[in-house]
Amino acid sequence: MKKYLCTLCVVVLFQSCAAQSKPNLIDAELETVTTEKLAYYLYFPEDYEKETEREFPILLFLHGGGESGKDLTEIKRNGPPKMIVEGKQFPFLILAPQNPYQKKWWNTRALNQLLDSVVENNRVDKKRIYLTGLSRGGGAAWEMAVQYPEKFAAMAVICGMTPLPYAAWIDKNMPIWVFHGEEDESIPISESETMVNRLKGMGYDVKFTRYPGVGHNSWIQAYKTEELYDWFMRQERKD
Repeated sequence: MKKYLCTLCVVVLFQSCAAQSKPNLIDAELETVTTEKLAYYLYFPEDYEKETEREFPILLFLHGGGESGKDLTEIKRNGPPKMIVEGKQFPFLILAPQNPYQKKWWNTRALNQLLDSVVENNRVDKKRIYLTGLSRGGGAAWEMAVQYPEKFAAMAVICGMTPLPYAAWIDKNMPIWVFHGEEDESIPISESETMVNRLKGMGYDVKFTRYPGVGHNSWIQAYKTEELYDWFMRQERKD
C-alpha cells in the first residue's frame, strides 16, 4: 500500500440574486478557491503490474473520526487498510484518504476531485468504482452517494449518519449494503433502520446486516465479511 500526498484546488462559484425593488441589494458574483491537502494510501492488487492491459475496479474507503488528523498511519487501524497490513489481498485498487480535521466533516468535493485524479491516472474501470465508509466516513459515503449519484457502482456503509431527506437523490440502480450494531450509542441503529426502510419503500436494492449486542465498532465484523468483497466485484454500472 503506497503513501501519497495530494493538494487539491476546489473552485466554488457563489452568486446572489437580489430583488430589484430594494436598491440596497446588489447582484454579485465571486469565484473563490479553496485548497485542501489530502494525504492518502493507494493499494494496488497483485495482478496490477502483471496484467498491463487490464482495467481494475477501485474502492474508495473513508475512515471514522478516530483516524482523522495529520498522522497517516492512523488509517491502518481499521477497515481494509488494517486488513492489508495483516496480509489480506484484495482484487481491486483501494484509495484510502485521511480527513485532516479531527473535528470537521469530510470535504466531499475534495474527495471527489481526488478520486477523479486517481481514476484518470491509473488503469481503473470507471464502471466499477465502489464506495465504503465507517462512522463519520460512513456519513460521508452517504453524502457522496447523494452528491455524485452517477459515479459509484455499489456502496457499503457501516454505522454512518444518513441524509434521510435526500434519499431519493441516490442512484436507484446502485446496490447498497448497510451494517450497524444494535447497541450503538454513538450513532443509533435507528439512523440506518430509517434510511433502509425509506430506500426499500422506493424500490432500492438494499441489504441490511444488524449485529445484536454490538456497539459502535460494528466495522470489525462488517469488514471481515468475505461476501462483502465478492458482492462488490459483482457490481457494475450499466449506464
